Amino acid sequence: MRYPAILTAAILALLFCTSGAQAVRGELPPELSSELSAHAAAVIDVNSNRILFEKEAQKRMRIASLTKIMTAIVAIENADVDKKVTVGPGAVGVEGSSIYLKQGDQVPLRTLLYGLLLRSGNDAAVAIAQHVGGSLEGFAYMMNEKAAYLGLKGTHFENPHGLDSDEHYSTAEDMARLTAYALKNPIFKKVVSTQVKKVPWPGEDWQRRWKNKNKMLRLYPGADGVKTGYTKLSKRTLVSSATREGRQIVTVTLDASDDWNDSMNLLDYGFNQYHAAELISKGQKIAPLSKWRRSGLAMIAEKPFTYPLTEEEKGTAEVKPMLTYPVSKIKKEGMRIGIGRIYLKGKLIGSVPLISGVPKEETSLSDWIQVIAEVLGRSGG
Repeated sequence: MRYPAILTAAILALLFCTSGAQAVRGELPPELSSELSAHAAAVIDVNSNRILFEKEAQKRMRIASLTKIMTAIVAIENADVDKKVTVGPGAVGVEGSSIYLKQGDQVPLRTLLYGLLLRSGNDAAVAIAQHVGGSLEGFAYMMNEKAAYLGLKGTHFENPHGLDSDEHYSTAEDMARLTAYALKNPIFKKVVSTQVKKVPWPGEDWQRRWKNKNKMLRLYPGADGVKTGYTKLSKRTLVSSATREGRQIVTVTLDASDDWNDSMNLLDYGFNQYHAAELISKGQKIAPLSKWRRSGLAMIAEKPFTYPLTEEEKGTAEVKPMLTYPVSKIKKEGMRIGIGRIYLKGKLIGSVPLISGVPKEETSLSDWIQVIAEVLGRSGG
């Protein structure tokens, strides 16, 4: 009989605030928005995917070589980076930035990725696309499939390099989300953080030396990526990233005449205005299991949950536990029995699995009220 489980879940739900599941965005500071040269911008916390700042962030715009972020991650995920790529005629003499490929060159895909992301080689982009996708059209299809998978609704790709095309566009927010995803890949992360790369080259007795075009790696303490871009129509575009005290932030600026300073100001804003807050700790009691009160079993967080908050937001997060396992069958510790959904400003920001566990100390009814208050962020102090 499942009624006890349903009843328990209902009672627990009443103890905590309920809300719809929506993304939480940072407040837009008007003074920072007006100071930016960028026509569109976004800032994202990489670990949580929280958008910390936005300016015209959903506007579809030309992105130039920021395209190569998608080119790189699609290639890394769909091919062996140590396999050699044979350069075809279509990759020779491509307009714009180049690493000067020659037809018949056999170059490891990993090396081409450095040429793509450090030197922004359009010829490298074409060689990669033809190797991974079979053709430029085939690879563009893969890029758009990945964009759809990531929920990038304001993005469409027609080529792997970002040269101007009317149906080739993205948004500041989409590029921020794409980059946050890509930076979780260790190969991508290593390449974009590299300032100088020396690579052996077929038919040459010396190594080629590629210096990263991204000046942010030298201008901003802790900078570790990502990509520059420019065409006559897109103007200057830039995706930057930096890590401080284990926390990584990404900024995107589109059509920005002063992109280096824009990016540094946005990174400062992200680090200074938002701080990682542990809303739930591993092993924390979320709610009691009333039927098993004598045995002391409770709903306990299986893992911690951390989220970037402003000073004003601290103490406002709420947790809603959901019991997903029949309470009558919960007879021991360590059983996965539910989900703790975390809300901020009434919007869902994440969840943690809940397991059965015995609290370290017995707690009276008044203490349970205090526990619930602490979980909700409503305790004094």
